[in-house]
Amino acid sequence: MCANGNGRERVSLISVVAASLGSAAFFSVSTALRHRSAGQMPRVHHFRPNELLGFAAATLRHPLWLGGILADVGGLGLQVLALHLGSLTVVQPLLVSAVLFALIVGHWVAGTRISRREVVLGAVLVLSVAGFLIVSGAATAQADRTDRLPASLAAATSLVVVAGCVITSRRATRRKLGSRRAAALLGVAVGTIYAGTAALIKASTNLAQHGPAALLTSWQLYALLAAGALGLFLAQVAFQAGPLTASLPATATTDPLVSVLLGVVVYDERLRSGVLPLLLSLLSLVLMSAAVALLSQVRAVVETTARTQKMA
Repeated sequence: MCANGNGRERVSLISVVAASLGSAAFFSVSTALRHRSAGQMPRVHHFRPNELLGFAAATLRHPLWLGGILADVGGLGLQVLALHLGSLTVVQPLLVSAVLFALIVGHWVAGTRISRREVVLGAVLVLSVAGFLIVSGAATAQADRTDRLPASLAAATSLVVVAGCVITSRRATRRKLGSRRAAALLGVAVGTIYAGTAALIKASTNLAQHGPAALLTSWQLYALLAAGALGLFLAQVAFQAGPLTASLPATATTDPLVSVLLGVVVYDERLRSGVLPLLLSLLSLVLMSAAVALLSQVRAVVETTARTQKMA
């Protein structure tokens, strides 16, 4: 029985990893398409209602954005499957591999080679994610039922962070403090929303096991739809607010870190305790964040080069 149980756990883990990596590939394509569409939209300078409405209307009609949404649908479907089978602390860190897929595609489009520095950073990213999953025990962690109080506190904190980032980015834009700061702040807001969306996806898949009625009458489903729409909208604004080298690293690093925190606090995904596992887990997360941030900057440069060459 124990051997059969271990075998099922290995198959389940392989399925989670495969679904997460597939989702990351789709999301990398979506980000590239939506970023290109954002550069062709009316400018948003003061976050006024008429500016936001004009931006949203133009975005909804743009073919590149629509193509990005189609890629998002594929990525979301695989993410739902991964979160149904696995935990937040496994799926969301694996999704950072999207930066690697995007980098490879960007070099292929631009006709350039992957540098030695990029190979080293890619290896650091892969090893740090694998290291976190192993040393923290996330790969075998089991989620318990959500506790309403931690979930409510996490939701309130996330809303405060998102609102604070949006308000501060608006002030930075008005005072002309630089588009990089505004884009980075919006990137943090988007990453926080993405993490919250992942938590809501997991909650919705759990409710769906009790039948369609349980899902359709739950607040989690409608909170998920609202968070997803807000995340898509703010991501487009972040892409336009400043260079991709500012917004993309902020989003890519915030999402997995907040997701791990939500997995532990809200879903009580039990990671290994003890000083050494904790230190190694934190070290892995720090290395992962640094590698993601640096690779995201490289990716942004490669995508800009590819787009410039195509226009020429």
